[in-house]
Amino acid sequence: MQKKSLNRVILIGHLGANPEGRYTQQGQATTSFTLATNESWNNKEGSSIEHVEWHRLIAWGKLAEFSMEYLYRGQLVSVEGSLRTRKWEDKDGKSHKITEILCSSIIPLDWKKEQSSTQK
Repeated sequence: MQKKSLNRVILIGHLGANPEGRYTQQGQATTSFTLATNESWNNKEGSSIEHVEWHRLIAWGKLAEFSMEYLYRGQLVSVEGSLRTRKWEDKDGKSHKITEILCSSIIPLDWKKEQSSTQK
């Protein structure tokens, strides 16, 4: 395998729901949430086409705690992280595979009006 490689994702989009947080048995915070990114273009006939891509995101530790406290559905955020693919078998023996973004940075690009006055 080549040593010079990079696994980095940068997304700007809107949260699909409030982050769902929990703590592991060891006390580590984790959250999961979805992010929607949109793109649009004109086809050959001149009609506008829009596509929404949904991304599943995971945050750990202090970033997860920040997500639980300050992020909300519909909020515009910038996210940096790396792709992770997990495989597992369910109780019926069926194989599943999911690709997620493991967040290393989350920057809110807009805030609720109630929060912006109390956060200063």
